[in-house]
Amino acid sequence: MNAQLQYRVEQFLYRNAERCDAQDWDAYLQMFAEDSEFHVPQWDSEHVYTTDPKRGMSLIYYANRGGLEDRVFRIRTGKAASTIPMPRTLHQIDNVRIAERADGELEVRANWHTLFYRLGNAGQFFGHVTYHLRPAGDTWLIRRKHVLLLNDCIDSVLDFYHL
Repeated sequence: MNAQLQYRVEQFLYRNAERCDAQDWDAYLQMFAEDSEFHVPQWDSEHVYTTDPKRGMSLIYYANRGGLEDRVFRIRTGKAASTIPMPRTLHQIDNVRIAERADGELEVRANWHTLFYRLGNAGQFFGHVTYHLRPAGDTWLIRRKHVLLLNDCIDSVLDFYHL
C-alpha cells in the first residue's frame, strides 16, 4: 500500500467517526452504501463469535443502510427512550491496515475505542472493526462494517453510535 492511500483511508475513517460524535446523522449515513451491511456479532463462547448474522445471534445487525436510517429516524423523533438524552461520544481509531479485494473494494481493518458519557455515567467500548469500502468517485462508501466488540459484558445501552 502506498502512503497516500493509507492517509486517504485514515482520513475517511476519521471523518466517519467525527460525524458520528457530532451526531451529524445525515452526513454519517451518506458514507454508507445503500446495500451496506452493519454487523456486530455476539460471542458464542470466550473465543468464538457468530459469523453468520442470519443463523446466529447478533448484538446489532442491519442487512442494509435502511436499518441505520430507521434507527436514526427513531432517535430524531424521540421514539427511542434509550437515547434520551443522547450520550456524548468520542471515537478513537488506530492500527489501520488496508488490503485490496478482488472485487475492487478495499478491506480495511482497524482497532477502535469509544468513550461515552450519559446522565452522569461514563463508559467505554472497544474492539476490532473491518470495513469493506467501495470506490465512489474520489472517496469511498462503506459497503460493510463488521465490528467485533471485545468488552461485550456491558452494563449500558449499546447502539450503532457507540461503535
